[in-house]
Amino acid sequence: MADARSAIVEAMMKLAAERRFEDISIRDIAAEAGVSLADFRDAFPSKGAALAGFSRQIDRAVLTVALGELSSSSARDRLFDVLMRRFDALAPYREALRNIFAWLRRDPTTLIEINRLTVNSMRFMLEAAGIDSDGPTGAVKLQGLALAWGRVFQIWLDDAPPDFAKTMSALDRELSRGERLVGGLDRLASPARALARIGARRRARDEAPAADGAP
Repeated sequence: MADARSAIVEAMMKLAAERRFEDISIRDIAAEAGVSLADFRDAFPSKGAALAGFSRQIDRAVLTVALGELSSSSARDRLFDVLMRRFDALAPYREALRNIFAWLRRDPTTLIEINRLTVNSMRFMLEAAGIDSDGPTGAVKLQGLALAWGRVFQIWLDDAPPDFAKTMSALDRELSRGERLVGGLDRLASPARALARIGARRRARDEAPAADGAP
């Protein structure tokens, strides 16, 4: 089944590089992949699910590479490296992604699902960089990174290889902006966490049974 999924994803991206994404049918993808419609159905329930499979495939390509010497770098530098590594994994599919992105702009109803996929991918990109995505600011951090990724992704689509200077510059700016935002949120969250701890201690004290002989 894993081989069928991989074949379907690769066939879909090959066809997406050649024509409008909405013009590609499940039958087209199955024929290109050399699988039956039954095999396609077993692998993915829809074309959108196959696109999600592509996203997971890219995630895996990024996550299987260790940080190496960057493991002792700052969190920001580690995240920069991880996200650039993600662009490297996407590079062979740039023409297909350009057509898929054009489809997204023509079909905004899909944006919610694409955002969900992106947020989940960014969760693992943060983990790969050794950055926590939990806690009071976790959801904001993930959504902010997903939006930043989307903005840089649009620049990358038309950037000049092999150095992708505009992409690197844009990513650097976005991470700097995000660092300031998260730092501000953490400072706001700290007093709230302290108040919550105080409140919890007071509730525990008020609810504790009175000692024997106490009024």
